[in-house]
Amino acid sequence: MDRKLRVVALVGSLRRESYTLRVLQALMGVAPLSITIEIAPLEFVSLYNQDQDDNPPPAWRALRDQVSGSDGVLFATPEYNRSIPGVLKNAIDVGSRPAGASVWTGKPAAVLSVSPGSLGGFGANHHVRQCLTFLDMPVMQQPEAYLGRVGTVFDADGHITSADTLEFLRRFVNAFDHWIRRFATADSVAITTSRGERHGADSYATQH
Repeated sequence: MDRKLRVVALVGSLRRESYTLRVLQALMGVAPLSITIEIAPLEFVSLYNQDQDDNPPPAWRALRDQVSGSDGVLFATPEYNRSIPGVLKNAIDVGSRPAGASVWTGKPAAVLSVSPGSLGGFGANHHVRQCLTFLDMPVMQQPEAYLGRVGTVFDADGHITSADTLEFLRRFVNAFDHWIRRFATADSVAITTSRGERHGADSYATQH
């Protein structure tokens, strides 16, 4: 049976005017009608402490429930010191515990990295992928998304003005819709997309 997919997005930046958040919001604006994207509130997720496994904080339970009820997970991250921001790594850790009860297992995933620099958060992107491989999450390989010099694609109101960037985001989220449905069972989600797309090998790194 056809149904709308539910995707949870994790944003690796807590800054109010975060470029990563703005890019994700633009992606949500061009997403097909067949997919709904909701952002997990990571600012309330305290640092993982195994001593709290038996009585987890409400924010831990909320994150785990949100991911468990989703069809896929989108990781949107800036790059800090060539790696993953602490807030995102902590969310990954919280969702993976207690041992044997990871909410990530088997969830289709995609990674989008953003950076004011020219490399587009390449290091963070692949460090996230390394974690997801261990967590047994099938990660979309194409198109890859590295948005470099991201500060140049916004207007004064924080909206993306680059038509090429918006078109890439549209193709990326449509490809993710298609990717998630590849892993769905016949009883839960039909392998269809709301817009016909060709999903060939691709990557994107803005260079200005």
